[in-house]
Amino acid sequence: MIGIIVAFPRIENAQMIKGLLVRSGFRIISVCSTGAQVMSAVDELSEGIIVCGYKFPDMMYNELKEELPDSFDMMLVAGRANLQEAYGQGIVCVEMPIKAGDLVDTLEMLLEAAERRKRKRRSVPKLRSREEQELIEGAKAVLMERNSMTEKDAHRYLQKISMDSGTGLVETAQMVLLTGRD
Repeated sequence: MIGIIVAFPRIENAQMIKGLLVRSGFRIISVCSTGAQVMSAVDELSEGIIVCGYKFPDMMYNELKEELPDSFDMMLVAGRANLQEAYGQGIVCVEMPIKAGDLVDTLEMLLEAAERRKRKRRSVPKLRSREEQELIEGAKAVLMERNSMTEKDAHRYLQKISMDSGTGLVETAQMVLLTGRD
């Protein structure tokens, strides 16, 4: 799940933005008033979006952005003068005074982009180490010898067992190797 964190130096502003977003159907994970609180909340998530103000008691928005993992996007809500320096830094900007529709539309756009990146990451085949590949090849060899399977059938069998048991292909190959060497 892509988590949304709302962070403004004045907690009242953060709560107001949270209320607006919740009424628009978004699920807010955390409301923060310092950069340290944001980083603590980020540690609990694998990916997300930070909707934040320009300056916190303990850091500026750009310092926070530098600390964020690559799997997090930032939406900066600030006045025009402060937004000027944020352009070109990979930060989505929303100018104050906030129009509710603009805030909601921009957040929806960010969520859609994050979902596309998430789907793309899932579709990229996992690169395996040489040792992991050797385990899989060894398990296929055991299955081919013991069950008179083709290499393709042995691979499909490993995939099916892996999916049925909810384990990774490498772990499944290790189990086959342990049970196949009587």
